[in-house]
Amino acid sequence: MEIIYKDEKDFTKENIIELFLSVDWQLSASNPDKLYTALINSPTVFTAWENNKLVGLARALDDGILTAYIHYVLVNPKYQGKGIASNLVKMIKNKYKDYLYIELMPDEKKNVSFYQKLGFNIVGSVTTNG
Repeated sequence: MEIIYKDEKDFTKENIIELFLSVDWQLSASNPDKLYTALINSPTVFTAWENNKLVGLARALDDGILTAYIHYVLVNPKYQGKGIASNLVKMIKNKYKDYLYIELMPDEKKNVSFYQKLGFNIVGSVTTNG
């Protein structure tokens, strides 16, 4: 298995919906046009591919200078446990290395230990890398 990582938004709406449904994110997947447009308009989207199959995605939102927020990190369950999510998060951390804060969006709290292994800390009720 060779995974290729990209920072280009060359995915299709169908790629996105298939990935989101694979992790049971029904609500996001139920609005394919809005989800696709949101990702295309996001400042940072990194993807992981095996051949032509989208198997992972990470999205970050930022204010342009101080704070970036990791909003999505998802990997198709058939590909989990292979370091894909870690690599995607590392790509985000590298892109935003000069920012003061890299924070996680609230729905990621269930994965705090995963992010702590990648250098994030809990600050108050927020998990942050800063």
